[in-house]
Amino acid sequence: MRKRRIGKVVSDKMQKTIVVLEESLYEHPRVHKHVKRRKKYYVHDEREEAKVGDIVLIEETRPLSRLKRWRLVEVLRRAEEG
Repeated sequence: MRKRRIGKVVSDKMQKTIVVLEESLYEHPRVHKHVKRRKKYYVHDEREEAKVGDIVLIEETRPLSRLKRWRLVEVLRRAEEG
């Protein structure tokens, strides 16, 4: 099974590549505070269908370039226009 993540598109300025930001909450083991962890993924978008602000589902794949190891599965929710 390949890993899947849900995140928000923060950049679509490259050709066939988007940058997806995944945010997760976890509890710090010692301090017991909730901490927000953020991670950026470079994602292959063959048809260039995702735009900034969209919520997308991405899946792990073979290395496509120096940074790209994920591909776009589907756009779950479009960004609000305006």
